[in-house]
Amino acid sequence: MSRVGKKPIPVPDKTTITYRDRFLTVKGEKGSLSREIHPAVDLDIKDDIIHVTIEKDSRVNRAFQGMTRSLVNNMIKGVTEGFERVLQINGIGYRASISGSSLTLNIGYSNPVIFELPEGVSATVDKNNVIKLSCIDKEKLGQTAAAIRRLRPPEPYKGKGIKYAEEYIRRKAGKTGTK
Repeated sequence: MSRVGKKPIPVPDKTTITYRDRFLTVKGEKGSLSREIHPAVDLDIKDDIIHVTIEKDSRVNRAFQGMTRSLVNNMIKGVTEGFERVLQINGIGYRASISGSSLTLNIGYSNPVIFELPEGVSATVDKNNVIKLSCIDKEKLGQTAAAIRRLRPPEPYKGKGIKYAEEYIRRKAGKTGTK
């Protein structure tokens, strides 16, 4: 039983939703998002409440119902509030700076790494080692944050690298000398 998929999605004021030909468009204060809806599910929009329904009850369709409900809810939350992801850079001499839509990272390589931010994703740098990414599309934001983290993942001995702010790095003991 999909419990997530059966929950109704409230639509806040100042948010308009259009659903035609399996294509959903959500417009809000921060922008607009569009997505095609899977054929196994359908949306019922009544009185500013969205219900995700399935055509035929099966395990796969219930999974699509829950996933579609989460995607639509994230679209609504994105155009009203937006999403934010925080990355931290740890290491001596490691720092970041932003100029326009490109992020310049000095992360231990011989040359600085220049990362071009995708359209719709904005970034700010605090204290040279905290990167705050913000976007209305949660999926694009997560992919961008993962791509930046992949440039220098944190290593387990000293913790040097780029990590998510809420991430915990399990440390390993260093080499011990034997005599």
